[in-house]
Amino acid sequence: MKTTIIGIAGGTASGKTTIAKILYETALKYGSVAHIRLDDYYHDNSHLSFEERRKINYDHPDTYDSKLLISHLEQLKNNQAIEKPTYDFVNSIRSTETELIEPSNIIIVEGIMVFAIAELRDVFDMKIFVDTADDIRFIRRVKRDMNERGRTLESVVNQYLTTVRPMHLTFVEPSKRYADIIVPEGGKNQVAVDILVTKIIDILKQK
Repeated sequence: MKTTIIGIAGGTASGKTTIAKILYETALKYGSVAHIRLDDYYHDNSHLSFEERRKINYDHPDTYDSKLLISHLEQLKNNQAIEKPTYDFVNSIRSTETELIEPSNIIIVEGIMVFAIAELRDVFDMKIFVDTADDIRFIRRVKRDMNERGRTLESVVNQYLTTVRPMHLTFVEPSKRYADIIVPEGGKNQVAVDILVTKIIDILKQK
């Protein structure tokens, strides 16, 4: 099986997951597809206390176990299944549960730092950057972290100002230059979405 690996990057809450979902559902109609989130590859910090884990800068490239992810992607390209880690965002720890990912025609890897980590960036056959205005991304992040991750408004705002925004400016925004395609406004950009869907269909038909 020939595998095409697609990277989807962009700032926090930019709409990466929406684009990934659209491409995933498209690929399912024409072949096999897997979706991997970079966030599931945070380093295992179970040896630290909860308070110590909360202080980690999760918006820095070094917080990810990129070597493990690259190894897993190589295994998938070699038609070997993997046990993908999963991450518990409420407790800021790697879960004991894993997810079986089978080799697929299309593998979608989504995360804010997928183009900022050089050795990971080189793995992708196609690179998409979702570019959404800062204020919209911030509002989306507040709603997500409070509703889904049990965070307080104060903690979300503090994290955004102290780590998320500085790391975005330092690592995420500059990585946009490595993208093959830049999608303004994420899933709401129907023209860009249609182009991506057409490309996915073309790739799978060639396989």
